[in-house]
Amino acid sequence: MKIKSLLFSSLLLSGVLTTSAQDLFLTKTAKVNFDCTPANPVEKIDAVNNEATSFLNKASGELVFAVLVKSFRFEKALMEEHFNENYMESGKFPKADFKGKISNISDVNFAKDGDYPVKATGNFTMHGITKPINVDGTISIKGGKIHAKSKFSIVLEDYKIDRPKVVADKIAEKATITIDAAYEPKK
Repeated sequence: MKIKSLLFSSLLLSGVLTTSAQDLFLTKTAKVNFDCTPANPVEKIDAVNNEATSFLNKASGELVFAVLVKSFRFEKALMEEHFNENYMESGKFPKADFKGKISNISDVNFAKDGDYPVKATGNFTMHGITKPINVDGTISIKGGKIHAKSKFSIVLEDYKIDRPKVVADKIAEKATITIDAAYEPKK
């Protein structure tokens, strides 16, 4: 009897894990733009990273993003160097991340094509500082594929990212962060 009970429990547990795994989606190629171009720019200060990792649990709404700061690319190598060494201090603070939840995940019909506005709430960590944030975004469903987009701004000073007076007029006080993530089922 114990063997049957153990076998049944194992099958039940594997069924639960299979169901949970069906709700998990992943990307390792999310695109993140980081734009600090001021209103009257001398030059554009815009970086892109195509290597962000994100997990989405479509049942619970849990959402995680992680990005290596050194993976941001600029048009000019010198900007990239200054970004990593002087502003983001990527040797000391190698990653930025968001850990939170889509509060209205139940509004997304994952079985029906369409664009669904969503709200994510969680903690954003950058430059060693963690702050709670609320972010609006869109989840698009097309042919069963999940695609998420969001655009939000952060104040650099809130994350103790200095803008030296010498270049303060060349760097915006706020960074605009744009996210574009195409998810695949986690295997």
